[in-house]
Amino acid sequence: MSGFGRWWRFNLVGAGGVLVQLGLLQAWMHFALGNYLLGTVLAVEGAVLHNFGWHCAYTWKDRPARQRAEIWGRLARFHLSNGAVSVAGNLLIMRALVDGMGVPVLVANVVAIVSCSVVNFFLGDRWVFQATTRSG
Repeated sequence: MSGFGRWWRFNLVGAGGVLVQLGLLQAWMHFALGNYLLGTVLAVEGAVLHNFGWHCAYTWKDRPARQRAEIWGRLARFHLSNGAVSVAGNLLIMRALVDGMGVPVLVANVVAIVSCSVVNFFLGDRWVFQATTRSG
């Protein structure tokens, strides 16, 4: 698959993840369950799990996991890379925009998501779903 085609798929899946993340964050804020930063972490985790499943099935479907252990390894790498970048990036950017500049929570969250996406694509492509040569 071409780099552009994979980038397109990554962003399509990511758009679904954005809806998941914003929906979870909005629900958190609506029910006043606590600090918006904690809600952000939980919303990011929901989006990370959503995106991992769709990236396996769609974005990097040409690089399938052959064994259950490989799937679990990918999930761990996805959390260590995309998850960590998304949580750290979202928390830093959200704090700066919401507390520092008075930007509404959901608007700040969209800015944070977009800001992390390029790094997450390359981590996914080069580490989580890396192409391997299999003989066999």
